[in-house]
Formats: sequence, structure tokens, C-alpha cells
Amino acid sequence: MNYKASDIAQYIKKPDNKIKCFVIFGTNEGMITEYANKVAKSICLDLNDAFCVVNLSMEILEKDIGILYGEYNAQSLLGGRRVILIKDGNNNLTAHFKNLFKDSKSDTLVIVTSSSINTKSSLVNLAKESPDFALVACYDDREESIYSYARDFLIGNGITINPQAMDLLCSRLSSDRKVSSGELDKLVTYLGGKRNLELDDVKTVISDTSSSSEEDLCYLVAKGETQKALEACHELLYEGETEVALTRSLTYHFFKLLGCVALMEQGQTVTSVINSLRPPVVFFRKDDLILQLRIWKRKDICNVLELLYNCEKNCKTTNFPTEDMLSYTILQISGAARKLKNA
Repeated sequence: MNYKASDIAQYIKKPDNKIKCFVIFGTNEGMITEYANKVAKSICLDLNDAFCVVNLSMEILEKDIGILYGEYNAQSLLGGRRVILIKDGNNNLTAHFKNLFKDSKSDTLVIVTSSSINTKSSLVNLAKESPDFALVACYDDREESIYSYARDFLIGNGITINPQAMDLLCSRLSSDRKVSSGELDKLVTYLGGKRNLELDDVKTVISDTSSSSEEDLCYLVAKGETQKALEACHELLYEGETEVALTRSLTYHFFKLLGCVALMEQGQTVTSVINSLRPPVVFFRKDDLILQLRIWKRKDICNVLELLYNCEKNCKTTNFPTEDMLSYTILQISGAARKLKNA
């Protein structure tokens, strides 16, 4: 069954013995590692305890799958539940898992992590359909996820932070949880005994590891700065981003604009709408967002979302050059933004 972040939090507080296996997958390797460790520690606090925790890799299991069967059915010498952590899991586990958990009396928890499988993989489908499996998808953090993660990390370390410093911190953190965790650890080390995090501390310690260039692209397109938007797009593609990923970033941005416009139609002011957003809008983005909310209306945004939907669909289903398709869509949207500004 699918497990959300709230389900994992509940499991960590009170593990459900009905769950025999966690399958944790996706593109965010830092988040995958974090969730796997938290779930494992809910069963065994010391992950270095060789009596309770077994670490296996697919390389080992593909040579001798009998190791998995033996470890799963083994008894803990000191009592208590055991945990098996399988790294880089793949679809070769699917058939074995069907046999492994069938009519088994073992209470050992199996945790599989992988960044190579996807929603079409047989292992993912098995976990999704089985009531005794927990399927956890880990993809790149969005703004609200970055904000929540940073806030919880700082609270957990007893550190307070003012809103402006928090804005800058979130703008510089990465969409990959692993990178963000390293940056936050570095920040805590720098603070030493100091418990209040200030703007200058963030500027000094945290390098800009964010995917802010994607955010730059979204703002440039929505403001009608065509040439800069195309340059940002081509640079991101050169760095390894995909056309589909960039299209989705633009879609997410315009959905956010649509939500803001809906609140304004109910009588709220531009300023009050922006101040109500969570996570808060980074201070250096506010003026640009105010401009966008003044020029984009509901009907126009819906037209843009239709363009982006068609762009993503065509990128996946046609043989037309995807870079040209995305560039043309950016031309259309940014051109519309310029007309709306001048109207």
C-alpha cells in the first residue's frame, strides 16, 4: 500500500507489525536514505547491531538468493525484531518476495531501497497492491518540503531562526534531501554553542545548492522575459535536466499562481495572499510574484496550463524534438506575459 510522509511518521512512533516490507524508491537518494534509517531505527535503535540488523545488496543476492531466505527466517540471538536492509533493489526480488512472505511466521522487517526502479516496475506494483507492504516514493523536494525539512531539522537541534534568514536558507538548499542534510549539518557545526541562526550565518556557511535556476526559469517565463527564459532553459538542459522535468516545474509554478488568483477573487489583496503562502515566499521573489499576480488572470493561467499539459504529453508521445517543443511553449507563454503587461 502507498505510504505518505504522515504514514511514515505514524509508523515510526508506533510500528505496525502487519507491515512485512518497506519498498522505498525514487530519485531523491537523500530522502530514501533518511526514511530507510528512520524506519529501521523504529525497530532497532542501533543500526550497527549485527544481531538485529542485516545489510544486503542486490549484487550479493543475485549471486545467492538463499541468503535472503536464511536471514529472513533466522531468529535473533538476543530477542526482539530483526531488520534486513536491501540496497539497490530491483525487479528480480518480486517473485522471491511473493514466496518469502507467504505463510511465513517471521516478524523480521525487510526494507528495500532503490533509485533505479519506477512506478512501472513489478516490485513497486507488488508493494502497492499488497496490504502487508509499505510503498514510499521519494522525489525531489518542492519548496514546501524543503521548508518543512529545514524547520524540523533546526527545531530538532534547538536552533531558532528569523524569517528572513529562513527565506534565504530555503532558497539555497537543494531539492535532494542528502545535499540539504549535509549543508544543514555544516551550519550546525559552524554555530557551535550559538542557538540563534541569523542572516549573515546563512550567507557565510550555506552555498547555493538549490535548484533555483529552475525557479529562475519559471519567474522569467511568467514575467515575459523571453530571451533570458530561453537561455535559462537551454542551460538547464545542458546540465542534464529533462524537458519533462522543466515542463512540470513550470506547471507547478502556474498552479501556484492559480491558487493565489482564486484567493484574490474572494477579496484578498495581493500582499495578504503572498503573506499567507506556506512556505513563505523568499524575500527577493516577492516583487516579481506581485507583478505576476497583477498581470495573470484565471482564464489566462488555465490556457497556460493547457499548453504545458500538451507540451509534456507531446514530449512523451511524439518524435518531435523535445527541446524545440519546450522552447516553443516558453515562447508562447512568455509572449502572452508581455502582452498582458502592456495591456
